[in-house]
Amino acid sequence: MLKRGLGPDLPAVTVVEIDDPTRAGEGIEIVDLDVVQLAAAPFRARRVVVRLDGGVVVHHSTNHRVRARTKTQLGLVAFVTFGPETKGTANGIPIRPDLTLAVEAGTEVVFVPESGYESLAFLFPLEDLREHLNARRREGELRLPRGVETLPTDAAMARRLFDWGKRLVEAAERQPALFNDRLEARVAARVEMVETLFSTLDATGAMEPARPARGLRSPVLIVKKAEEYALSHTHGQVHVGDLCRAASVSERTLQYAFKEVIGVTPVAYLIRLRLHRVRQALLAAGRGSTTVSAVALDWGFWHLGEFSRAYKECFGELPSETLRRKPDPAGR
Repeated sequence: MLKRGLGPDLPAVTVVEIDDPTRAGEGIEIVDLDVVQLAAAPFRARRVVVRLDGGVVVHHSTNHRVRARTKTQLGLVAFVTFGPETKGTANGIPIRPDLTLAVEAGTEVVFVPESGYESLAFLFPLEDLREHLNARRREGELRLPRGVETLPTDAAMARRLFDWGKRLVEAAERQPALFNDRLEARVAARVEMVETLFSTLDATGAMEPARPARGLRSPVLIVKKAEEYALSHTHGQVHVGDLCRAASVSERTLQYAFKEVIGVTPVAYLIRLRLHRVRQALLAAGRGSTTVSAVALDWGFWHLGEFSRAYKECFGELPSETLRRKPDPAGR
């Protein structure tokens, strides 16, 4: 059984306001999260986590277009539903309010949400889901997801699931002590969550792979290989040809994959990605332990004037200001 805290210091309810994309993955133990901001504007995101005994509900919202690579931890299977005004993609597939994602434990999903994005993720331990299916004698009717799969859902049922999750999150924000201090409240909410989710799954179509293609030329896989190559070759400039070789595709295919999955060119995206890694390094550096120019050069920025301008455009401050900042232990 998944206990509420998953650790000695975690309450059932946590609410985090996020104003720095490079720190969006801090303070959450159930999802491995890496965020890259894709446009220059003040970044604002919000995450509410409600940990129930035997399940977790996570609400995310953002005012900004980002690339978010997510992977569930601790053997959790996820079902994700989206707000009525949400736009964006998941593994290159357009997000719709009547689309539910089913995600196998430990599987990565690349989200590119637009401004106004809102999602609710319902996470369960794999063994708990199997127990529910066995108890209902439905092992053959509802199978567990393999990788990332889409569930075309009746619009009314999808909205019902989203609205239920939103009510839970809002109640937890108003009265966190109700869930932090009372086991019976967490258990009752988990029972409702299971029943609401299963009634939604009853109204879905067959699971389908949430990827434009399953083969080695999948746009999501092409982007992932290119991104991993760039991050493993931080010294010096990485050329588009290097990315093509790393992903074993032509330049045209590489451009198409980045446009479909991320919405920007490979060069523009990788510059943005390296800016985020510079910021993470500056935030983690102790005073006097390094310099802005040293960190910038480590990540392939040799023209420091252009680097500083691009950094300020992205994050609203100069890199020297980031380096001088006192570390925030709360991870805000």
